[in-house]
Amino acid sequence: MTGNVIVGQSGGPTAAINSSLAGVIRTAKDRGAKKVFGMLHGIKGLMDEQYIDLSDYIKNDLDVELLKRTPAAYLGSCRFKLPEIHEDMKTYEKIFEILNKLEIEALIYIGGNDSMDTIKKLSDYAILTGSDIRFVGCPKTIDNDLALTDHTPGYGSAAKYIGTSVKEIIRDSYCLEYSKGLVTIVEIMGRNAGWLTGASILAKGEDCEGPDLIYLPEVAFDIEKFKQRVEKLLKTQSSVVICISEGIHTKDGKYVCELGNNVEFVDAFNHKQLTGTAAYLCNYIGAELGCKTRAIELSTLQRAGSHLASRVDILEAYQVGGAAVLAADEGDTGKMVTLIRHSDDPYQCGTEVKDVHKIANDEKLVPRNWITHDGTYVTEAFITYVRPLIQGDVSPIMVDGIPRHIYRPTKKSN
Repeated sequence: MTGNVIVGQSGGPTAAINSSLAGVIRTAKDRGAKKVFGMLHGIKGLMDEQYIDLSDYIKNDLDVELLKRTPAAYLGSCRFKLPEIHEDMKTYEKIFEILNKLEIEALIYIGGNDSMDTIKKLSDYAILTGSDIRFVGCPKTIDNDLALTDHTPGYGSAAKYIGTSVKEIIRDSYCLEYSKGLVTIVEIMGRNAGWLTGASILAKGEDCEGPDLIYLPEVAFDIEKFKQRVEKLLKTQSSVVICISEGIHTKDGKYVCELGNNVEFVDAFNHKQLTGTAAYLCNYIGAELGCKTRAIELSTLQRAGSHLASRVDILEAYQVGGAAVLAADEGDTGKMVTLIRHSDDPYQCGTEVKDVHKIANDEKLVPRNWITHDGTYVTEAFITYVRPLIQGDVSPIMVDGIPRHIYRPTKKSN
């Protein structure tokens, strides 16, 4: 490399996203980049000329190790949808003016579906205008719904957290007995894809029965059949634990959370904010069956639990960060790094680069045959897929009994 590299983070944070950033920084320096800039709050921040020279913040090997162990987006994130090129050329002219001023040779964007849309548009504009800046996407999303990649960094650690937390919830639920039983409903992230909720099966083992029911958004949800199943379970056991995706919906496409509330907030990509599914179903079951209920939303915790990160996940996140820089240095643009699984046992996985146009704005769903016929559980195939991704631990660097994170002072922008 003879120029500079700039890297950004976008979309929902994860426990592994900063490991990808570390991989970008290290590989860019090894390949000869003069400077590695970090855009603050993704492409939106770059448009406001908010960026930093990362060498001022990540100065030594200890900083790199702390970065790998720090959850959420160190550079800050955004959910910003670039306009179509033909609709707003001035936005792209402004972005490229900034990139040229910084003598950028390659832009690496770490993110999910919407972030790959950004890479697609920027690389298309570069081709239209004859710019030699290269644009490469680095996969990140706990939702695990990016196309053409076996899985995404961030998913393994979130899956490990979910499996562990559900196991602990099951333990807790059996401590007390209620005359009509206890129903606990755990709400897990996942709008259209149930990869995270399916990971609740990891709680099941020799020492735990696992959740009683698992509902993914890939299968339409029937609330009457749901009540009947819960009623039947309560006849033989005092406690029932159910895991649901926040995005489960009825046959007509209506989100279950909308049955109790009007979902008003939508982001730049027209995604509705989904919350309250577990609370609605608990109120419904409590009223119908007279049992005690409790709703638990794992919410931010499932993507911020770096203290329970998967070693496989952290290593692969670092690997894809480096692979993105390598791809750009070798002339690739308009591409995304993908993870290609070679075997389950022993687990082996490598990287490739794929055309981002075949990835952006697409979603990879859980295969229907990985969900039971009645839609209330996942199959052994799902377990075989997810278990290798949660293996190993990354020990936090503890200070005064609490994990130490790398810290970048921030101030609220005007």
